[in-house]
Formats: sequence, C-alpha cells, structure tokens
Amino acid sequence: MSIERSKSKDHSSLSPLSKAGGTVSNDLPPLRSFGQSEDMGPEPSGLRNLHRRNDADTIPVNEPTQTRSEANVIVNTTTIPVEPEPANNQGPNNKAERKAKQTKNDQALLTSDRWLARNGHTFTYVGLFLFSIMVLFRPYEIVPGLGFLASTAFYFALATLAIYFPSQIATEGTLTTMSTEVKALLALTALSLLTMPIARSPGMAWDTFNDSFSKSVIIFIVLVNVVRTRKRLMGMMWLSFGIGIYLSISALQLYMSGKFTVEEYRVGVEIGGMFGNPNEMAMHFVMMTPLAFAMGLAVKGKIKRLVYFGMGGLLIAANMVTFSRGGFLGLVACMVFFAFKVGRKYRLNVAIASILISGIAMVAAPGNYGLRMLSIFIPGLDSVGSSNQRQELLWRSLLVSARNPWGIGIGNFPIVGIRDLQSHNAFTQVSAELGILGLVAYMIFMISPFRKLSAIERKHFDRDEFDWFYYVSIGLQASIVGYWVSSFFASVAYNWFIYYLIAYAVAFRRIYNIERPADEAETAPVTGQQPILAT
Repeated sequence: MSIERSKSKDHSSLSPLSKAGGTVSNDLPPLRSFGQSEDMGPEPSGLRNLHRRNDADTIPVNEPTQTRSEANVIVNTTTIPVEPEPANNQGPNNKAERKAKQTKNDQALLTSDRWLARNGHTFTYVGLFLFSIMVLFRPYEIVPGLGFLASTAFYFALATLAIYFPSQIATEGTLTTMSTEVKALLALTALSLLTMPIARSPGMAWDTFNDSFSKSVIIFIVLVNVVRTRKRLMGMMWLSFGIGIYLSISALQLYMSGKFTVEEYRVGVEIGGMFGNPNEMAMHFVMMTPLAFAMGLAVKGKIKRLVYFGMGGLLIAANMVTFSRGGFLGLVACMVFFAFKVGRKYRLNVAIASILISGIAMVAAPGNYGLRMLSIFIPGLDSVGSSNQRQELLWRSLLVSARNPWGIGIGNFPIVGIRDLQSHNAFTQVSAELGILGLVAYMIFMISPFRKLSAIERKHFDRDEFDWFYYVSIGLQASIVGYWVSSFFASVAYNWFIYYLIAYAVAFRRIYNIERPADEAETAPVTGQQPILAT
C-alpha cells in the first residue's frame, strides 16, 4: 500500500472526530474487511466510510448533531445509570415516619414514670376528702351554725399527714412518687425558700409561702400518691363538680334577684377563700366545663349523660353572669380545643352542637355582656378602667422580671407594683417573684401532664378506642388550656386551682398505667426497664 493511498479520503483514520460525533481514538487502524491485510488491494467501495456510518448509528435519537466547529470537543455517549428519586412515601419526612416517631415519643412519655399497683391509703383518702370539703365548700360560711368548723381544715390536714407518712412508707417504701410534676413542684418550693433571704420583704414572703403555697404543695403530693383507683378519682372530681354546681346556682340566683356586690353589675357569692373574687370563681367554671362535657361523652346511659351535659350548660351560664373577661377567653379557648379534639371522630355532630351552644349562649347572655367582652380589645368601653390598669401591671411585672432574674421573693410583687396591687398574671407573678428558674419549673409542672395526656389520647384514637380514658384525657387537656388562658388575667399561681387539676391529671395517668398493663407491656421504657406492677 502506497503512502498516497493510505492518506486518501476513503482511507482516513478513525482518530479525527467525525461530523456526526463520536469518541476520539488515536490508536485505531483504518477500517478494513475481515482478514484483509495492508498488502492487499484497494478496499471495496461498499466498505468505504463504513466507520463513519457506524459512528452515526451510535448517535442518540434526542442528541443534537455536532457541527464541525465542535470537532475538538470530546463527547461522551456512555449511559450512566441514575438512581431513581424516592417516591413521596419513601422520603425522610413522610407521614408514616413522622407517625412512627410520634408513637415512639408517646411510648417514652407513658413509661417515664414507675407506678406501684398496690392498694392502700384508705384512711388517708378519707382525710384528704374531708380536708378538700373544708377547702372547697367552706361549710362554716354556708351554714352559720357550723362556725366552730372554721379552724378544722388545719386539723384535718395534720391528721391526713399523720396517716399518710406511715401508710406511704409501708406501701411503697418512699415518701412520694417522683413523677416529673412532683419534681417540678419541689423545685418551685425550693426556689421559694431559697429566695426568701433576698426578698424585698422576707416576712411577706414567709406569710405567702406558709399561708397558701405550702398547703397546695403538700395536698398535691398527698393526692397524687393516694388517689390510685378510678372510684377515688371520681370522688375527688365530684367535689370539684359539686362546688361548681353550688357556685353556679348561687351566682345565677344573685344575678336574677339583682344583688350585684362587685362593681355594681357583677355578682359575688358568699363563699370566700379561693372563690371570693368573681374572676377566680369564673376560672373554676372554666376548668370544670370541658371535664363535664367529657364525662358526658365517656359515661353510658342517657340519664348520666344528661346530668353531665346539663352541668356543663349550667357552668357556662354561671360563667357569663360573673362578667369575667378572663373567664370568657378561657371558656372560648378550652371549648374550641375540646371541640377540635372530639370533632376528629364526629365532626358533623360536634359542629352542630357547637353552633347550638354558641347560639343559645348569645341569646341568653346578659344585656351588657357583649360590651364588657369588647372592652378586652377596646379599653374605652370599660367603665371602671380596670383594663388600662391591668395593662400597666402587666408591663410592670415584665420589667421586674427582666431586672430581677432571681426574683424578688414569693408574694412580694405588691411592693414594687402599682398601688400595692398584684400582677394579675400568674405567669409574670412567678417570673417576677421566683425568677426565671421559677417560671421554668412552673411551666414544666403544667406542660408535662398535658403532653402525657395527649399521648394517651393519640394512642386511643389510633386504635379507635373511644372509651373513658380517651374522653377524660381530652377533658383534662382542655381544662389545662382553660387555666392557661384565664390565669393570664389573675394572680393565682399559688392558689389551689391548678394544683388540684394537675393532681387529677397525674392520678388519671397512674390509673391508666395500672388498669392497662397490657398496653404498658407493649410500650416498655427505652431503657428496658419494665414498670413495677405489684399486687
């Protein structure tokens, strides 16, 4: 083969990039027929430019043809496998994985406490029940002839503690169960004592601690350890329902008879103590209303349901005649929450019932009730100017909290407040008097049972078990929400309200863990420790 023939057009090498594209190769000989050597004659015309046609055959269908100006560009036509994108149900944030994570968190919450399923504290419960009657009903104020009982609450408390300590040690070997709520409350108690030396008035701090807060702490601890059966829990809750019914009837009767003892248009009942203020009385109505409706859904039997639903309506009516703006906002918040939770299963029924109740409430509301509620947003409508005053107190309490991170001492806010008034806000009351750590402990004390009640509710909802535990867990959650909103307008952080309610929530969780041991076996703690269920 001559040099001229080897460089002819028909015998060009595959090294240059073809017009149609292809991979550059510098080591390929000219294409020849099978078995043809370089000493053989010219290639048949049918084989000429065969390598160009083969290169063209490898062009992808959708790939644009390369021009001569692109001859120096290397084109890679090798197909690279691409991992398919995960489907929506395989993504990291899909609903199934979020649900599994939520279930795992709920299991950890419900198994974080260890409960003993032993009976006991019979006499302690009797003492607790009698003491609660003295605190809630104050019979010596209702019946004049029972005045000799005025100081008996203290003796009932001493007798209850005298029975509690040996019974608790004999039953469980400890002075108290150490649930999250108990730990938070003990921390709040320690802060109350530790801040007394730096209080603006140590004497005032001791009086507040000794008069109300310490009693609330002691009875809370007794209640969460003693109330360990459903009957005992219902007995204590019926005390709260009972005083709510009595206060409701009394408030409605006073309003209908025109006996306004507060601001010339608001009613005030004869029972003092924690119900002497219409706003605090309305707070109790708020806390009991969702519980009444929850019990109405949980019980079986038309008569029982009618009783509970009637009680709920009575509490709403009594709340209105108090003309409490905090009570109104708390009622709206807790009932919206309650309707949302229950409505997931019976949306139509709950929607109709909510519309009917709202319509009846609007029709039955007192004449100037709407103006009173509008004064929340339009302070000029408040005839006595209490709205502006409370705004000033709120800002003052926030300022005191910021300047005193360790607090100014329990019960000492009136010293730095306006006209010796309280902060009228339970949250800033704690932050100003017990500091930031006190506020953290106070919030943990309330949020922990709320989260665990939510876990019980979700567990039963996923299993379609709409039983007593399901509805009562929703009712207790709604009651806590109502307290959060209403207590934003009242200085009640050390009063009995929240301590009885949270104690009910803790006792309810204890009863749930004892009555549902199969569920607890399925939801073992992450540490591998099983809950103690002694007989």
